[in-house]
Amino acid sequence: MAAYRDSRVSDGKAPSTINNELNIISHLYNIAKKEWGMECLLNPIDNIRKVKPRPGRNRRLMGDEEERLLLHAKPPLKEIIIIAIETGMREGEILSLNWENIALEARTAWLPDTKTGESRLVPLSSRVKTLFQNSSNDVSGAIFPNLTGSAVSHQFLALTRELEIDDLKFHDLRHEAVSRFFELGLDTMEVSAISGHKTLTMLKRYTHLKAEDLAKKLP
Repeated sequence: MAAYRDSRVSDGKAPSTINNELNIISHLYNIAKKEWGMECLLNPIDNIRKVKPRPGRNRRLMGDEEERLLLHAKPPLKEIIIIAIETGMREGEILSLNWENIALEARTAWLPDTKTGESRLVPLSSRVKTLFQNSSNDVSGAIFPNLTGSAVSHQFLALTRELEIDDLKFHDLRHEAVSRFFELGLDTMEVSAISGHKTLTMLKRYTHLKAEDLAKKLP
């Protein structure tokens, strides 16, 4: 198992991917021991080290980056960027949006299937509500039909290169959104309800508050 772990590291796999694989193997041994009558079975994963996670990214939008992105992005990438910044939705969640699940008056978007396997009701800012009101030509079906995550990532990368914006990934917009929620004064439970994060530890990976903004809250 240690040799397998090291081979996956050499292959360039992410630490989270490798550790998830090890956890699956460990779970198999635990089930065999507890439920299949193999009480003497030893779990090899208990005796090896997990791969150390990489430091979490802390990239946020700086200066006039948001304005430049929205000025030069073409539809529907422009609308997708706005939704990401305003709601903290993942790329896949945005692309899975259907008009049937948008309640403009209530300002909510229903996500029946998310990365965590649970549904979620996401509040929409007035900015996103206006965006949907101005673009809702149809009342049913996908909001962004025939658009894949790889296509969005490719377009976003091309845009950042064109604008010479360094080291900005589409997923960083989720970091930006969650950080802004905290800066608006929302507490951990409120932010978790919006973003879908399960624990405070998970939220910390995406939340990087500006020290100058926190200083304003101190006496």
